[in-house]
Amino acid sequence: MISSTSNPQVKRLLQLQKKSKVRNEEKVFIVEGLRMFVEVPKERVEKVYVSESLYNKKKQDLNWGEFPMEILSDSVFQHVSDTKTPQGVLCVVKQKKYELDELLKVENPHFMVLDNLQDPGNLGTIVRTAEGAGVDAVFLSKESVDIYNPKTIRSTMGSIYRMPVLYVEDLLELLDIFNKKGIKSYAAHLEGKNSYDKENYQPGTAILIGNEGNGLRDEVSKKADIWVQIPMQGEVESLNAAIAASILMFEVARQRRKNNW
Repeated sequence: MISSTSNPQVKRLLQLQKKSKVRNEEKVFIVEGLRMFVEVPKERVEKVYVSESLYNKKKQDLNWGEFPMEILSDSVFQHVSDTKTPQGVLCVVKQKKYELDELLKVENPHFMVLDNLQDPGNLGTIVRTAEGAGVDAVFLSKESVDIYNPKTIRSTMGSIYRMPVLYVEDLLELLDIFNKKGIKSYAAHLEGKNSYDKENYQPGTAILIGNEGNGLRDEVSKKADIWVQIPMQGEVESLNAAIAASILMFEVARQRRKNNW
């Protein structure tokens, strides 16, 4: 059992929790909690760390022996956890690399494109919602928040294991590729001509969502085929990025589901 915060493994865990550069160099990330542990693909687990109290409590209930494992004293586990009330299990998980060419092979794709999104909770919520809405992949500009940020990972509630996410060097180039492949791009924009539910999302579709404070960059929105807006009442000018993305993703899903009835 590891009982010292000076242990090299403990120091590494702290680095992986706090620094995206370290996570990306080692091509791993950290997940916490029993649900995230139970759902993690076994082939992607590098190592599992369990608090002493949880291990003693769940020794017979969970098959800990399937993975390389270390037991941490409760105080050390609290030290490495990114949550105020840790559940007592933490996994180091291998990142999964996706290739653009493979993601573009989907017929009539439903894509989500995020431009300079900054809030980790928003990103995690969008990834989770994307899985529920049948999105085929989420693309992000390289300046967006790190998908492997611990808060983002928690917000995905396990969808990080299943939803393809790809950072791209140039969103403008990506939109050009979409255009050549007949994938129509729809920008969520306050100056949108039509309400979002007046468009046809049956063919290949990409929904564009911008930065929480500034929306889409002008050069990105100008590349979109169509601007759409979400009509609102009262004095509300705009919605949270994750909420807006959710509304649009599920409208695409609704239309496609209706078409299959």
